[in-house]
Amino acid sequence: MTTEIANRDFRRPGRGRGLLDVPKHTFLLRLLVDKELQVRYRGSILGILWSYVKPGVQFIVFYLALGVFLDLNKGIENYAVYLFSGIVLINYFGEAFGNGARCFVGNGDLIKKIYLPRELFSVSTIGVGLIHFVPQLLVLLIADFVVGWHPNLMQLACAVVGMCILTAFAYGLGLIFGVANVFFRDSENLVDLLVMVLTWVSPIMYGWERVAEKAPEWLLHLYLANPITVSVELFHYAFWFPSLEHEWHVPPHLLTTWTPLAVVIALVTVVVGDLLFRKFEGNFAQEL
Repeated sequence: MTTEIANRDFRRPGRGRGLLDVPKHTFLLRLLVDKELQVRYRGSILGILWSYVKPGVQFIVFYLALGVFLDLNKGIENYAVYLFSGIVLINYFGEAFGNGARCFVGNGDLIKKIYLPRELFSVSTIGVGLIHFVPQLLVLLIADFVVGWHPNLMQLACAVVGMCILTAFAYGLGLIFGVANVFFRDSENLVDLLVMVLTWVSPIMYGWERVAEKAPEWLLHLYLANPITVSVELFHYAFWFPSLEHEWHVPPHLLTTWTPLAVVIALVTVVVGDLLFRKFEGNFAQEL
C-alpha cells in the first residue's frame, strides 16, 4: 500500500501540467471546440458562412482603398492574390490570439464549477481559428488556380512552416495575455490594439520593399524578425510568388536567417506563456 501511494502522481489542487495535459484529453478538447462554435453561431442565419463574408468584405475594402485608389495594384503583380493571402493569415492570427486572451475569463463559470485541464481552453481557440481559416484558404486556392498558380514542393513546405510559426506565436501570446486578463481585465483591450498595429506593420497590404526603402537598416532587421512578417512572406512565397510572370525578390535571407529566428521567437513565446500559466492557474478560480 505504501508503494502504491508513493507512485501516485499527487499535485496541488487546481494545478495541472500545462501543455502536457492536452494530449490526454483530446475528447474534452473536441467538446470545447464544438461548444465555442455553437455559442458563436447560436441564433445566426449564416453560421459558418461568416468565415467567407467577413474576409470577403475586408478584402474588397482594402483592395479598393489601397489597390485602386492608391495604385498599389499597379506596382504589385496579381495584387488581389498578394493581398488576400496576407488577409487570411492575419485574420487567423487575430482570432487565435484574441480568443486565447479571453478564453479563461469567458469560461470563468466553468472553471469555478469543475476542474479540467485549463490549458484546453487556450488550445481550443486554435482549433476554432483553424476551422474558420480553412474556408478562406480554399477561396485563396481557387483564386490561385485562376491566375495560373504553379508551386513547387519547397514553396508548399514554406506555407506549412509559416502556418506553424504563426500558430505557435498566436498561441503563446494568447496564453500570456489570457493569464494576464484573469487578473487585469484591461489586457484584452491591449489585444485588439496589438492586432491592429501588427496588421499594418506586416507586409500584408504593401510590399516589404517599401519598408526597405524608407527605414534604417536596424529597423528593417527588426521588421523582418517579426514572426508575422516572416509568416506572411512565407505565405506570399507559396501562394503568390508561383503565380507571377515576372521575377520578384523575397526578403534577403528569408529562409536561412529570418525563418529560423521567427521559429525561435515563437517557441520562446509558447514556453513563457506555459510557464506563466502553470504558475498562476491555481488562482484562476478565486480571481474569476
